[in-house]
Amino acid sequence: MNFFKDFLRTINTQRLRTFLTLFGIVWGTASLIILLAFGMGFRDQLELNMRGLGDRIVIVFGSNTTKAHEGYGIGRQIQLREGDVHALEQNIPAISKIAPEYATWNAEIRKGDRRNSPMLTGIPVVYSEMRNIYAREGGRWISDRDVAERRRVVFLGDHLKQLLFDDEEAVGQQVFVNNTPFTVIGVMQTKSQDSSYGQRDRDRAFIPMTTYSTLFGTDRLHNFIYQVEDPGLNAYVESQVYEVLGRRHRFDPADSDALGVWDTSQMWEFFKYFFLGFNSFMGAIGAVTLAVGGIGVANIMFVVVQERMREIGIRRSVGAKRRSILALFFGETFLLVGIGAAIGYLIGWGIVVLMQHLPAEEIVGTPQFTPIVGLYAFLVLALIGLAAGFMPAVRASRLNIVDCIK
Repeated sequence: MNFFKDFLRTINTQRLRTFLTLFGIVWGTASLIILLAFGMGFRDQLELNMRGLGDRIVIVFGSNTTKAHEGYGIGRQIQLREGDVHALEQNIPAISKIAPEYATWNAEIRKGDRRNSPMLTGIPVVYSEMRNIYAREGGRWISDRDVAERRRVVFLGDHLKQLLFDDEEAVGQQVFVNNTPFTVIGVMQTKSQDSSYGQRDRDRAFIPMTTYSTLFGTDRLHNFIYQVEDPGLNAYVESQVYEVLGRRHRFDPADSDALGVWDTSQMWEFFKYFFLGFNSFMGAIGAVTLAVGGIGVANIMFVVVQERMREIGIRRSVGAKRRSILALFFGETFLLVGIGAAIGYLIGWGIVVLMQHLPAEEIVGTPQFTPIVGLYAFLVLALIGLAAGFMPAVRASRLNIVDCIK
């Protein structure tokens, strides 16, 4: 009880200085929380956008040779075929999933008098999992039976559906791909996607790969995609892809230009380290802002020690030990920091909640007040309180009794 009376007395005698000190702690705590929450939200939004393309997939295109090999000159085009995908499945066990992909921009999709020429894609069932493409409620993705029976069914991107049907229900209705009728079996759930090859999924149409091959009379692929269970093996698997396809198409496996390879896991690695640095930088700015408030706390505690020298002398003369004096001033420092931190936490949390309703989610994401943010702020505040209270408390505990009461 006496401790709190002493603390209230300190505040009462140093009202302006205490207010300014508390303001520094409040502002520093709120700034730290807001900056970290913003950094976390920005990271989560970019990860969400990246998942729109797929989780650590590798996309492979045929390209042109730049090295002579087995009597073939340079500049020869490598045309990927469906058989290449089967060969890779059989020869590279490290590949966990693989999907051939047919594609054309020369197919018109028509519903009544509404027409569009999107990227029409022929794919297998596993493509949905690899590319994070899922159906809205009431529809479905392409099935194994659709592929086996070469069914004329189509899955629409959500923007393409809107263009062809407006707000009308599309599932179960027919559209024409060129002059061939197809039944709409599903519409894609809306998703964030910040990169693509060819066209965003929202604007594309997907049909079974066997239906595509039959409809257009081809086994030539636009590309294929694969996933490796352990991303650490991506470089090894890529070299094996060059070996297998080099034998099939007779190009030098060392000719890196013979294939176009886009390993999206490299983007994930880049962003992991980028956001580690970015959030560390944001946290450092907030910590520096909070440290300014900590300097104010240290200053006011030095003044308090100076003004309470007689009290300290009396306490020491009646038997108070140095550690009790040390604990007294440390306690007052942490209580002062704690009050400012509590107010700052509430203000920071409130601003983060308000920012979550701003219409800028697709650009900077939604700020997130996560346990990590709270823990980091708590640790910084603890260090600030320790640093701000250490020197004044040590000075108070080492004062000479005679000097204090004379």
